[in-house]
Amino acid sequence: MAERYPRILVIDDELGIREGCRRVLTPLGYAVEVAENGAEGLRKVREWNPDLVLLDVMMPDITGIDLLEPIHAHDPDIVCIIITGYATVELAVQAVKRGAYDFISKPFSADALILAVHQGLERRRLVLESKRMQALEAQARELARAKEELERLDKMKSAFMLTVAHELRAPVAAIQGYLRLILDGYADPAKQREMLERSDQRASELLALIEDLLALARVKDAAPQDKRVPVPVGDVLKQVADLLQVEAAKKRIAFSVHADANPTVLATRDHIRQLWTNLISNAIRYTPEGGSVSVSLAVRGDKVEGAVEDTGIGISQEDLPHIFDEFYRTRTAKEMVSGGTGLGLPIVKRIVETYGGNIGVESEVGKGSRFTFTLPLYTEPQPEKALDAAGQADAAAS
Repeated sequence: MAERYPRILVIDDELGIREGCRRVLTPLGYAVEVAENGAEGLRKVREWNPDLVLLDVMMPDITGIDLLEPIHAHDPDIVCIIITGYATVELAVQAVKRGAYDFISKPFSADALILAVHQGLERRRLVLESKRMQALEAQARELARAKEELERLDKMKSAFMLTVAHELRAPVAAIQGYLRLILDGYADPAKQREMLERSDQRASELLALIEDLLALARVKDAAPQDKRVPVPVGDVLKQVADLLQVEAAKKRIAFSVHADANPTVLATRDHIRQLWTNLISNAIRYTPEGGSVSVSLAVRGDKVEGAVEDTGIGISQEDLPHIFDEFYRTRTAKEMVSGGTGLGLPIVKRIVETYGGNIGVESEVGKGSRFTFTLPLYTEPQPEKALDAAGQADAAAS
């Protein structure tokens, strides 16, 4: 593409000035346009996009100084040079304050005109080059930031895959080890049933891990808006609580549920079920026999608030920042319960954040934990009430 010639627009009500500027500047390779008044000049600025404007200070319809603002509103980098027959210090100060680059006094020589134009166009070139460099630097910074983010995500992905592989390998290796002992005839017949029971236990752990991984993947692939429906949170809580009541009773844990209301949220029923199940089952799992677990549900303004509180092992201040990390389990939790995927709380956090909520935790080692979450309350849109026949008649009568 051929390089565009610098464009110069001359706005002056004197024909001699307009044509004189054209004769001087055109042979130098400039594209020159002229306008005889402010209105025509402003129209050509917007249509032609000049690089530099030679602008008469006194015209019948408007002053050149008053044209500076609309010209720079179109392109702040257009260089404007005022042409005046009344060169004073006050005028120069006023012109510069309003955005003029320079001014030349009538009558002026061809050399003076050429010098002013050359300097003005050089200034525009430097300004545009500076902006281009700034844009390139900003783009470079953005690319560097995106590169760092991709590298971080790639490292997270690699770490996640390694952790998954490790977590899957352990139970599979244990099951395979027991089966080979039996198949190769090294296992005492009296201990074969024990080995099979252990294999069954590890297989159950493996299935639990796979189920949690699938649940985490489904939560990360958040339900689109058209798949979300009004879900009564209290009804889901009752169903989950009825199932987990048996588990609590086995450990002689006092289990209570307090629901002030049955609020509705816009979500998927499966996600709300997973939310309650993970929080409540964790509380029961990590609460010693004879302890207590209490669950509450309430409405606070435009939020649904749920809470699960236990008298379990608690979480140290050092561990609290990491409990929502995938596969993270505290040392105390591992000592108390050998099985566990470390995915329950990450799933909970992802569900809550998917629907615009928040989750928090308060805990003290040896005294228990309290998990709270909030979700936006959903209210059914109220249809506009149509006036019945009587209402219409009343309205007409009034």
